Amino acid sequence: MTGAQRRAQLIDVGRALFALRGLDGTTIEEIAAAAGVSKPVIYEHFGSKEGLYTQVVDVEFHILLRSVTTALAGDAGSRELLERAALALLDYIENSTDGFRILMRDAAPSQPEGAFSTLLSRIAARVEHIMAAEFEKRGYLPQDGAIYAQMLVGMVAMTGQWWLDARQPDKRTVAAHLVNLAWNGLSGLSIDPQLRSA
Repeated sequence: MTGAQRRAQLIDVGRALFALRGLDGTTIEEIAAAAGVSKPVIYEHFGSKEGLYTQVVDVEFHILLRSVTTALAGDAGSRELLERAALALLDYIENSTDGFRILMRDAAPSQPEGAFSTLLSRIAARVEHIMAAEFEKRGYLPQDGAIYAQMLVGMVAMTGQWWLDARQPDKRTVAAHLVNLAWNGLSGLSIDPQLRSA
């Protein structure tokens, strides 16, 4: 195996074990045994178990961020962009279940605040301009788009976490319900919402 092939193999093996047991529950010996290498090979490529974990998180982080960013690109209308983003997350969960479990589970040493929360913040920043434009078009304050971007991303992310294990109904149905709540909720927004309780 070339160095690049070995590195890729170790990332794949690490992803599977970290998804199953987490960072603390996985030993360097287990990774080495599963990859059919000695511990020094892992140290040579990543420096430590934490170094491997950080690399796995980084790879998954960028795969999901790229997927959602791509879904939000283009000249589509706001509703279609929302549909694309919801489906992008559900596609990632379906096709990279281990990666999603890792992003949700442990904070990598390089991201003490947590990979998933960092990812959600980045996605919300990309959604914010879409929400601001939609708000302005409807006569609302564009700066309120930031608040609603956080709400929207949080709603999709929490539903994705639930669907990770439920897997029912199918992802297109889940995405349709997400969009139904978000879009129809947006269509009935009050320009100046107030709490009714004291």
